[in-house]
Amino acid sequence: MAIKSYNPTTPSRRNMTVSDFAEITASAPQKSLTKGKKSTGGRNNLGRVTTRFRGGGNKRRFRTIDFKRDKEGIPGTVTSIEYDPNRTANIALITYADGEKRYILSPVGLKVDDVIMNGDKAEPKAGNCMKLKDIPVGLNIHCIEMRAGSGAKLVRSAGQTATLRGKDEKYALVKLPSGEVRMINIECRATIGQVGNLEHMNIKLGKAGKKRFLGKRPHVRGVAMNPVDHPMGGGEGKSSGGGHPMSPWGQLAKGKKTRNKRKASNKFIVERRKK
Repeated sequence: MAIKSYNPTTPSRRNMTVSDFAEITASAPQKSLTKGKKSTGGRNNLGRVTTRFRGGGNKRRFRTIDFKRDKEGIPGTVTSIEYDPNRTANIALITYADGEKRYILSPVGLKVDDVIMNGDKAEPKAGNCMKLKDIPVGLNIHCIEMRAGSGAKLVRSAGQTATLRGKDEKYALVKLPSGEVRMINIECRATIGQVGNLEHMNIKLGKAGKKRFLGKRPHVRGVAMNPVDHPMGGGEGKSSGGGHPMSPWGQLAKGKKTRNKRKASNKFIVERRKK
């Protein structure tokens, strides 16, 4: 998939780039696999802001993605490659031999009419889903479960991939995109290949309005606020106050380690992520 640019007819067009959507083969989603998605505007059930700088944006339909891939032993054919406004990766509509349809994340190299399979009868090729114990060491994988049967939680963004480094009787060593090497139960499922839409990281929005279309409102700097609103606010002129950068609630913003040292899952981390 390539990046498309425009003639600079306006200042925002000068730097704006978009995907050419060459891989997309269908313009409308499968209706039975979509549902409404309500915009919260960053508010909770009491109407209070719990996440700042959110609101507005285009209306979206949520596509139900099959992250569990538990339909084993039945071949499925790729019917279409589609755009999903709720995620960075493209999605593929799979029609299984028994007539059921499901969406999966589209990996690199997956095309319409390709046949995929889930389970121990599958071959280690892009789009097939297998348990870690059945995947050859050294292959690139994505959509990895953290607990068997819970559905994929790791490596789901556009262009991301992890590597299966090794296996023993109970655990597999997986190197994640962050550089962290983690032990994951070999009964957990993963999908072969790399998540598609590799050029997503190179897209430039070009203007502030495009950010608003995505439901993101302007982010106000703490130093631009008053002392009553932020610890870094106030002062004469453009003053940063001389203090360490922090959140409105006093949490240090740069360098402070926030992970609990006694977290139970620490024992599964073999090598920490690269800084």
